[in-house]
Amino acid sequence: MNFHHIPVLFNETIELLDCKPGDLVVDGTLGGGGHAEAILERILPGGTLIGIDRDPAALTAASKRLDRYKGSLITVHDNFANLDSILDKLGISAIDGMIMDLGVSSYQLDKDSRGFSYRSDAPLDMRMNPTQTLNAHKVINEYDEGKLARIISEFGEERWAARIAKFIVRNRPINTTYELTETIKAAIPAGARRRGPHPSKRTFQAIRIEVNRELEILEDAIETASKMLRPGGRLCIITFHSLEDRIVKNTFRKLQDPCICPPQSPICICGKEAMVEIINRKPITPSEDEVKENPRSRSAKLRACQKLKV
Repeated sequence: MNFHHIPVLFNETIELLDCKPGDLVVDGTLGGGGHAEAILERILPGGTLIGIDRDPAALTAASKRLDRYKGSLITVHDNFANLDSILDKLGISAIDGMIMDLGVSSYQLDKDSRGFSYRSDAPLDMRMNPTQTLNAHKVINEYDEGKLARIISEFGEERWAARIAKFIVRNRPINTTYELTETIKAAIPAGARRRGPHPSKRTFQAIRIEVNRELEILEDAIETASKMLRPGGRLCIITFHSLEDRIVKNTFRKLQDPCICPPQSPICICGKEAMVEIINRKPITPSEDEVKENPRSRSAKLRACQKLKV
């Protein structure tokens, strides 16, 4: 299967990133190279794009797609959470812009063997980086009931989390996505299953987030990226569920207004200075036409900030 991923909010992201010839830009989630190609077209001549992805399949596909730009493209198999060390190894001290397209790609969802989807039967995996040790099978079969319930509740916002965790532990070993889906269906009362999204959607999201530490790394990654931006440089982030978006929104706000002085204090004495300015107060969402063309874009939100100029 070829690496296929439809970039979401494509035009809006490229416009907000506002790349110019000669810029040094980071794509923290290179994927199939859709956003990267548009960025490269705008930063040449003289620019460089650093494409980071933890999925080797994405790096291979993007490298092929962007072969004609290879003199201006640096690909890195890593996690964008390690941006500071990645740039340090490359001898780079500052960047002009960065994009993060969070969540799981269409390729990863549609590739049965990766185990991300509840719509096909596959081994429990869900690793974005297939070389890491922790996978969905270990989470489902080795975590205790309390930890499973907490993860499903917090990361999946699933009201039946405790009951689902109990059924998972009771039905171990669970080896495939089909077995997990059937266990989840059995745990959720029939009346609740008939309402809302697929009964497995929230639990699968929660397990995937746990396996890949998606929320755990996000705040620090945003702060690091903001520090690495040159004055005027921009950071654009696309999220796909409320948990991600909340972290992005709150971290941007903290970087724009970091003061921790008591509200009654007449002047700021904490000494914390703003690092960025939020560009769009409200997130940009897909148009009706985009949602019709790509239903997976429905929940996407785009937020951007700009490094303050000295």
